Amino acid sequence: MEKEMEIGLEQPKDEKFRLIIVTGMSGAGKTQACRYMEDLGYFVVDNLPPVFIPKFVELCKHAGDHVGKVVLVVDTRSREFFDTFIHILDDMDKDDVPYEMVFMDATDPVIIRRYKETRRRHPMAPSSRISEGIAKERERLAPARAKATYIIDTSELKKAELRDKIHRLFGTSEGEQMNINVLSFGFKFGMPLDADMVLDVRFLPNPFYIESMRHKSGAVPEVADYIAKWPVTQEFIDHLDGMIDFLVPQYVKEGKSQFVIAVGCTGGMHRSVFIAKHIFDRLSGKGYPVKLEHRDLMKNDVREHVREEC
Repeated sequence: MEKEMEIGLEQPKDEKFRLIIVTGMSGAGKTQACRYMEDLGYFVVDNLPPVFIPKFVELCKHAGDHVGKVVLVVDTRSREFFDTFIHILDDMDKDDVPYEMVFMDATDPVIIRRYKETRRRHPMAPSSRISEGIAKERERLAPARAKATYIIDTSELKKAELRDKIHRLFGTSEGEQMNINVLSFGFKFGMPLDADMVLDVRFLPNPFYIESMRHKSGAVPEVADYIAKWPVTQEFIDHLDGMIDFLVPQYVKEGKSQFVIAVGCTGGMHRSVFIAKHIFDRLSGKGYPVKLEHRDLMKNDVREHVREEC
């Protein structure tokens, strides 16, 4: 059995509306594949009866930019509705409705093993042996497999390999970008639970002890200049820039969809705000989609208005 068949890769990936139909064997990885498509920004509808496909596509197109990339999962769970699937696809072909179809497959032994591990019943054989259900499903899915744009055999694929394959086939320059959130915070208010990286900058000189700067944030030029002038700050920023420049492309390459960098000082007002702003400026200057948030800034006695950036 082929491990993967790819046809039609010349199809443009920047169309305003892209329809992907996912079908295939139960236990072959449709759910996991759709999760990776969701990470790429696709709107996923699971177990849609085939008879509703034309109307649903029409509604999506009228929705404009709100629904531009759609994944429809259609499989034998539709039961008697599934018999209309091939007829619906034939009608779409006659009407020149553009779509791509992914058929998820795996060998019989692998599917049997997966079902035994999850202790689930096969939809085509709820009261009999799993192997009987697989045989019935293969027969019923044969016409759909013959029309597939892509056949992906997951028998020997690890999750990371499946993710990379999905990203390669269905990713767009927009969907593949990793969203970065830079967050300043105060340790006395608690650490952010969703941070991927936490930087503790409490070792930097603290403007809090300078009366004229106590109530001004690290985003104010006067305060920023004070923090930046010290050798320890300059050395730290040199090391920080090198680390960020190295790590971020690695996380993008790994397929991470979101990266939260949290920068903390005592109150989340001076040093963390200054360093978070520096990281934001550096990453945005390199073209990364990045947002800046000062979580605890206004919990302090701030007398300078600070605008958050995104």
